Amino acid sequence: MVVFSHSVKIMNHVVVTGVSSGIGQAVAVELLSRGYSVFGSVRKEEDAGQLISDFPSSFTPMLFDVTDNEQIKRAVQQVSAELSRDGLHGLVNNAGISLPGPLSEIQHSMMQRHLDVNVMGVFNVTRAFLPFLQGKSPGKIVNMSSTSGRIALPMMGAYAASKHAVEAISDAWRRELMLFGVDVSVVQAGPIRTPIWDKAGETYNECPYPTYSEVIDRIDLEEFKQHALPPEHVARVIRKAIEAKIPKTRYVVCSERLKYWTLPRLLPDRWLDRLIANTMGLCKTESKRHVRN
Repeated sequence: MVVFSHSVKIMNHVVVTGVSSGIGQAVAVELLSRGYSVFGSVRKEEDAGQLISDFPSSFTPMLFDVTDNEQIKRAVQQVSAELSRDGLHGLVNNAGISLPGPLSEIQHSMMQRHLDVNVMGVFNVTRAFLPFLQGKSPGKIVNMSSTSGRIALPMMGAYAASKHAVEAISDAWRRELMLFGVDVSVVQAGPIRTPIWDKAGETYNECPYPTYSEVIDRIDLEEFKQHALPPEHVARVIRKAIEAKIPKTRYVVCSERLKYWTLPRLLPDRWLDRLIANTMGLCKTESKRHVRN
């Protein structure tokens, strides 16, 4: 059970997308416990109801999908009615999806869905709430990226492509918004302990690639989970980015950083290709049994 402090006067308002579970919910808890007023987006009414009962009165649920501009407009009106003249202190674009599958086999709709939610969702929400961040005390924008935004793994191509795009639009927006004093940071998260690891990937019939489950078996999922960081760790980093006078442009949140972040970016591409292929069972000699008849 989370105990919230009410001793701090609520002065700052933050919008956080995707607060029904995982990192988004952890961010909401972290900010609320520090005296912030949080507007959190969910897509289901039952999730909104549960959060209202779990969180203090300083939490306001917003019902919208980041891909639906009409729903976002209604959320903007809701926030506008409750904001003080100081506007928003921060915007955290957390909502996103991650569905595994080889790029040559996934449905066109799956790739489109990643781009719609993970990229256009950030674009839609930021555009909508940006006016509230440009007040006397300009606010901060924090976009959830991933280590996949720099290191694209096989079976995660659609997700990696969307996070590469988030990196690009974050850089462009940070430079454009210097005119208004609004800063933009990205959080490049590695493996985080969320329910996503318990979801099986889609099965592709007559596919030359090992299934997602087979890949997960090879990398020892339980050991991988043990090294994954809790979402609360990411939440603390996001809060620090919002509170920093001059935040970092990028925050890397990754356990075993040398192994999973530093070295992979230093290795030549071909060396990294071979290392990943060996780990995930994608070497040509090992994949013969998966070739179509």
